[in-house]
Amino acid sequence: MESVLWQPDQAWIENTNMHQFMVLVQERFGIDVSDYQVLQQWSCENSSRFWALVVEFCNIKLNGDLSTVVDDPNQLPGAKWYPGAALNFAENLLSPALDSECANKAALVFRGENGRRESLTYRELYQKVKRLAAFMRARGIKQGDRVAAVMPNCIETVVGMLSATSLGAIWSSCSPDFGINGIVDRFDQIEPVMLITVDGYFYAGKEISILDRVQLVQEKIPSIRNTVMVSFLESEPDISDLKAVEDYARIQNVDITEDLQFSQVAFNHPLYIMYSSGTTGVPKCIVHSTGGTLLQHRKEHSLHADLKQDDVFFYFTTCGWMMWNWLVTGLASGATLVLFDGSPFHPNANVLIDMIDEEGISLFGTSAKYLSALEKANVKPRESHKLSNLKAIFSTGSPLSHESFDYVYRDFKKNVCLSSISGGTDIVSCFALGNPLLPVVRGELQCIGLGMDVKIFNEQGQAVINEKGELVCLNAFPSCPVGFWNDPDGAKFHGAYFDRFEGIWAHGDYGEITDRGSMIIYGRSDAVLNPGGVRIGTAEIYRQVEQLDFVLESVVVGQNWQDDVRVVLFVRLRDGEALDDARIKTIKTTIRTNTTPRHVPAKIIQISDIPRTISGKIAELAVRKVIHGEEVKNTDALANPESLKLYVDLEALKS
Repeated sequence: MESVLWQPDQAWIENTNMHQFMVLVQERFGIDVSDYQVLQQWSCENSSRFWALVVEFCNIKLNGDLSTVVDDPNQLPGAKWYPGAALNFAENLLSPALDSECANKAALVFRGENGRRESLTYRELYQKVKRLAAFMRARGIKQGDRVAAVMPNCIETVVGMLSATSLGAIWSSCSPDFGINGIVDRFDQIEPVMLITVDGYFYAGKEISILDRVQLVQEKIPSIRNTVMVSFLESEPDISDLKAVEDYARIQNVDITEDLQFSQVAFNHPLYIMYSSGTTGVPKCIVHSTGGTLLQHRKEHSLHADLKQDDVFFYFTTCGWMMWNWLVTGLASGATLVLFDGSPFHPNANVLIDMIDEEGISLFGTSAKYLSALEKANVKPRESHKLSNLKAIFSTGSPLSHESFDYVYRDFKKNVCLSSISGGTDIVSCFALGNPLLPVVRGELQCIGLGMDVKIFNEQGQAVINEKGELVCLNAFPSCPVGFWNDPDGAKFHGAYFDRFEGIWAHGDYGEITDRGSMIIYGRSDAVLNPGGVRIGTAEIYRQVEQLDFVLESVVVGQNWQDDVRVVLFVRLRDGEALDDARIKTIKTTIRTNTTPRHVPAKIIQISDIPRTISGKIAELAVRKVIHGEEVKNTDALANPESLKLYVDLEALKS
């Protein structure tokens, strides 16, 4: 067995929601599920019983006929969940406002990089949603309409989402750092009738206006009838060139006498429209259901994250990444959510670490890249901060390296559950994630999620253990998307996930399930390297390279070469460092020693920047296209599209 870095003690275990749920299963059905793998298998084989118990355990508000949980648990896609039920997403998230224990506690705390701090209780949040929802209703927003947002991760964004969904409208958001084409490519497809936006945002010490982009969005998307403007910058915005603009602050000053009404919608009614990264073309519009999103998130928060009413929950994310959607569902638990917007390294690398102490954060979520960058910056929170309430750290976005596991337990905190989690925008949730009952093993995701019949398939489509292959899901699950927007016959949707194995979800991740039920992710399947016919996950190489002090980050791709594929590694080094023969030898030796000779790149090239998507993921496919002379169709999906020019027509790749 690999190195165990953390093990919960009995007192910890007995205090978890997961343990209480196990006890409930045993009492209700008379089966011993004290071993998690037994519970996981039971949850997949007894879908209706399991998900009905989640609804009960998490106190999810569902109305109507609940007798049918799912019509066919093996139908994928197309299973109908709770076909006789109705619900409202906002009603579930705002339910703590009507609970005397929660009403006056903080629901949301906003922290901006410029020092701004705002806080809102559940009761105050309810009132703000009531006022904005009344305004939306007066402007004709109704069930099924789309409301789009270009917003930072702030309180007003959450108010906007809850107001729209209280009416049964469909919410779609992106962050204000998106370029004009990135915004239009997404929102033009879904024809929103209302836009909620800010005048600008702050990043790395700069105040950045987006009013010019807002004007272009209004011009290019004729379906937008009304725009709500949130004043976010410290300067007074000039909105004279914008049309049909309403001031958010003015809306919130209107006194509304009638109570907040929650439009009841079908379980599979669209809630969110989210988008694929779009680096290979116009982003796909992924439609997620109201009930499926709520049910899946509540399961993951309550059971896998052990989120409770007295927790303070933070995830470093923007509104263009699914982790924002995942975070905000935490309101349904009655916890306090901390929202941060800006650079996590401005004015220094301790910004978010300071916040853990200042806000009493108990669940801290971030990306693998952030943890790696902290280590590179020699930040050692254990020596400088108390971190007294911190009980869990979540990491996603890319595989968490073994060295980052070590870093957390060496330099962050020893008694913390480090949960590397993996799923994606496609399911707005996780296939594999954490578990407060299980040990944390270096380099592994603790477990497969309850109710998710996840396997690893080899090339022959057979389920394998302790072998690498394709991550698939065999059974119906609530957060399977409703489909793609503007895909009437479902052909695009089917092609994205079900072409490879009929009736089986193929997620596009390359991974391994151990005989202990944990998982290892090696990268995206479409980025897998294939030199000499041997499949290599990119994370296997990143892990070795990025532990070297002189390397800041890297991107590895396969280059078609002499009727085969050769591995090419691009490295970004620390300032002042140069890639000489000695450095190249160190990289190759490190990779060869810790992996296999097949993993050693044929070419190692120094580069000054590495392209990333706006959500921070390395754009391996974009790099591969550029070095093969192919067009990257949608550079607006990248945070730094100018970096692609560095990879064009490189002499080093011609021999």
